[in-house]
Amino acid sequence: MASKHPNSVFGSELGRFESDPSLTNDDLRPTTPNERTFSGSEMASLWIGLVVGVPTYYLAGSLVDLGMAWWEGIATVVIANIILLVPLILTGQPGTQYGISFPVLARSSFGIRGAHVPTLLRALVGCGWYGIETWIGGEAIFLLLPSSLKGTVFARTVPWLGTSPLEFTCFIFFWLAQLAIIWKGMDGIRELEKYSAPILIVLTSLLLGWAYVRAGGFGYMLSLSSRLSGVEFWSLFFPSLTANISFWATLAINIPDFTRYAKSQTDQVLGQAGLPIFMGAFTFVGLAVTCSTKIIFGRVISNPIELLGKIGGFFTLVLAIFGISLATITTNIAANIVAPANALVNLSPSKFTFTRGALLTALLGIAFQPWRLLQSSESFVYTWLLGYSALLGPIMGITLSDYYLIRRTNLNINALYSTNPLGTYYYTGGYNLTAMTALVFGILPVIPGFLQKVGVLNTVSNLFIVIYNNAWFVSFFTAGIVHCILSCLSGTAENSQLVDPLFPGES
Repeated sequence: MASKHPNSVFGSELGRFESDPSLTNDDLRPTTPNERTFSGSEMASLWIGLVVGVPTYYLAGSLVDLGMAWWEGIATVVIANIILLVPLILTGQPGTQYGISFPVLARSSFGIRGAHVPTLLRALVGCGWYGIETWIGGEAIFLLLPSSLKGTVFARTVPWLGTSPLEFTCFIFFWLAQLAIIWKGMDGIRELEKYSAPILIVLTSLLLGWAYVRAGGFGYMLSLSSRLSGVEFWSLFFPSLTANISFWATLAINIPDFTRYAKSQTDQVLGQAGLPIFMGAFTFVGLAVTCSTKIIFGRVISNPIELLGKIGGFFTLVLAIFGISLATITTNIAANIVAPANALVNLSPSKFTFTRGALLTALLGIAFQPWRLLQSSESFVYTWLLGYSALLGPIMGITLSDYYLIRRTNLNINALYSTNPLGTYYYTGGYNLTAMTALVFGILPVIPGFLQKVGVLNTVSNLFIVIYNNAWFVSFFTAGIVHCILSCLSGTAENSQLVDPLFPGES
């Protein structure tokens, strides 16, 4: 008689686990109890490594530049991450419960083959961010090089390349440095995040202490008041809230890739609860230090890499390169390598391992030519964040509504790895047309506002602008609601509660 516990398909009864070779390998199979080694503190360390980085440093400061008071900027960041914490924990639950990664979880809602759509969309965003973060790491090396070297002909921009040979070399050097960690797989990533967290905390504290002492306190920052009227504030607040939610909405989708290694649900919840705390703390550091540069240097220096280069001293220079590099690597590898690598493994388990998928992701990061992307104005970040939130919002809405409202957290593990046409998640040719339709409904309302934002359309209705400014919320709830309605109308919701006769022991 089969055990009712969903995890009984592995561990001591691993021999009972049945799967189609085209749908699994060692990276996609459910984790065994012995592989569940992530404690709550290690999950928290993951977030420290993710949060401490150059992009996060800018967040609150950019909002203050747009007119918010210092506390309003930090509050916007914290509120966004408290909101995101809810779907983050909810999406992490099946990872811990069943030991499955996001691509496997996506099969339950999108279908055995249809899962490629959400996972590859997530992978595309990850590849773009991987290139951007790697370029930032390369810039840290470049900006902190001796002036004599930066004054040579190699530091001049080559038109066809779009950057200088020296900057490109720094980029490739940083790109190569990350491969050593990528090569070790998830174990290497866990060790990196675990041991980097205390180092990053110390370095961040040193930077904050230096700014406090040199500026004689944070009086200048505390004196900054809002330059916005009530209407202006709210018109800025909502798109800023959406942009900040989108910042980690990428990882919120594929968080099962990490929580599948958590020891328990308590560990994954407690570990992730640190996100809004760490985000609030580090954005405060970024804002406080940035404001202090006005007193110390007579002008605002918002780029932390440039700031570290001005502090001076050989020891400081070495420490700065080490700190920026470590912060960038911990963010980049965990946030932008794991999801694309797993998506490629899911696409072809026989051809891709996690390491091969990660290597291809790194190569695609170069193909994105991030130095060209970052030549745009600051609005690029908001266009980028808001734009891709229209893709990630509906994926999360469909995944959560399917798992919690339709399936009531019950998954058929063996059916997730089966191509049998009568299987629970085979649907129509391996695609759940209900989820695909809901995905389209979630994305469509945001398109007019996005086209207007990037300049393709000159004018659109104010309604579409409002929808675009709240893209994640609109797409999340629209897709989730449509998926539930269509599932009920098609009978998918009722059928999901039945025991699959093919796999009776795993329902």
